[in-house]
Formats: sequence, structure tokens, C-alpha cells
Amino acid sequence: MEYDYIPLPQRQPLVWPNGARVALILTFNLETWDLTKDTDKPYYAGGPAILPDVLPGNTPDFPNFTWREYGQRVGLWRLIDLFDELGVKASCTTNAVTFERRKAMTDAVLERGWELLTHNWEQGELLSSFAHEPAKERDIILRSLDQFEKFTGRKSKGWLSSSLRGTMQTADILAEYGCTFYCDIMNDDQPYLLRTPHGPIVSVPYSNEINDFTFITRKNYTTNEYRDALIEELDVLYAEGAKTGRIMNLGLHPHVSGRAHRVRALREFIEHAKSLPGVWWATREEIADWYLANHESHIPGQLK
Repeated sequence: MEYDYIPLPQRQPLVWPNGARVALILTFNLETWDLTKDTDKPYYAGGPAILPDVLPGNTPDFPNFTWREYGQRVGLWRLIDLFDELGVKASCTTNAVTFERRKAMTDAVLERGWELLTHNWEQGELLSSFAHEPAKERDIILRSLDQFEKFTGRKSKGWLSSSLRGTMQTADILAEYGCTFYCDIMNDDQPYLLRTPHGPIVSVPYSNEINDFTFITRKNYTTNEYRDALIEELDVLYAEGAKTGRIMNLGLHPHVSGRAHRVRALREFIEHAKSLPGVWWATREEIADWYLANHESHIPGQLK
């Protein structure tokens, strides 16, 4: 995988379909964790812990495990109720094991026709652990893609790595097996092309900044501060989008944003977003398909 450094002023205006200013993606991450791992080293579960003293992998860490599990049992359903009420769709990522261990979660997304894309095999198994073992990384990716196809009846068109930790080979493998977009490269407010030995794949950036983990778990924002930051991010991108289109991705984890005292922030943010006529409530696949057909008018020569 490789890409060029092309700063924003050196690009042509990005003109979204129907003159939209911002492509807004609201991401639910449907993650599933192993309770234990076969190791005496600290177990990083692919995201922050609520208690800082992480236990060895071979010791059950119930405070952190069940904090995350709250999202599977309660938080996700609160978020789904909110999105149903407001008439908006989420773009969802899922670990492959979620299809079997927490099937109700993926079923709810598929029943609503929401976007679903592959998010590794299990949340605590990071591709970066296999950066120097390409055969093992390939096995994880292919098993995950096969599991997705088995349970959805279609091939996954995109990928987000657990903890956003891919390798130099990840995009290459995905392009080889027909994926059109990759979300780990979080360095832009616009899509662009990544070059691989198997052809281009579109970078449709996720965000570890516009993300409930960062706002709430790391920065300890209040509900009002969380809402205000989301609205301000969108308003600035929306103003900038009058000249060249932007993407705003909001990363949501049901055990964080799905708590009762936080859901108001999302309600008020979504209500604000719905009041803006130039918001495109896009899926990643729609963005990737459109960009593959239109990239030359945005950044000429990306495939050279």
C-alpha cells in the first residue's frame, strides 16, 4: 500500500452528489471480546478500559469485560431505538465472531438494511501483532471475510481493523479479494485512493478523534460537551464544504454512547444534522463507489 502526499490546496474541489457539502457517517461498532487470552501478558482488548489496571490475559477481568458487554445487552438497543425514532441509518462494523456469539446484534442491522462491514475476527486480535507474519494476517482477514459472506450472503466491500491497527499489507490483501474501501487511514476529511499491487482501494477515513472513546473515555467530556463538539465539528465542515466536500465520521461504541445519560447528546446532534440541507447521509460503500468513478476530477493522477 502507498499513497501520495497531496495537501488540500493542491486538490480540485470535491463535488459530492446533489451538491452535498458533508458526507456524514454515524458508525456503530459491533464488537465482541474474548473473556480471556492464553497469555500472562496484559490483555489489550482493542479499546480503552474503564479500570486502568489491566489484568493478564489468562485472568478474567470482569469489571472491564462486563462494562463492554453492557453495550451488547443494553446500549446498542438504546441507540437503535433512537436511530429508528429519528429515521436515520447507522453504518456498522462487526467483528466476525459477533455473527455467532452475539447474533441478535448483526441481525438487527441486517433487518434494517443498514450498512455492515468487516471489523476483524475478534476485537482483541490485532493485525499489527502479525505485521511480520503476513501469512497469519492473511488468514485472519480471509476468515473474517468468509464469515461475513456466510452470514450476510454478500461479500464485504470494506474493512476497519480492530483498534484501527492494520499493517502495510492489510489494504493489499483487501484489494486482492475485491474490497473497494479501507478505513484505517485517518489522515483526511476527504476520500482518496490507496495504491496496491491489486489495484486501487478507496480510503474512506474512520476517526479516532471524532469518537466517543476519545471524547468520553479519554477526555471525560460531559454530555453537553460531547454534543457541542459534534455540532461544532459538523458546522465547520459544513461551511468548508461550500468550497469542497468533506466527510465527517462519528465512531460510536454502544457501551459508551449507549449509556442513558449520554444518548441525549446524539439525539440533539442528529436533530441538528437533519436541519442542514447539504448533509449526505452516506454509506461508506456509496462513497467508495462514487469516488472510484470520480476521483480524476478531484485528484488527477493518483494511480500513477
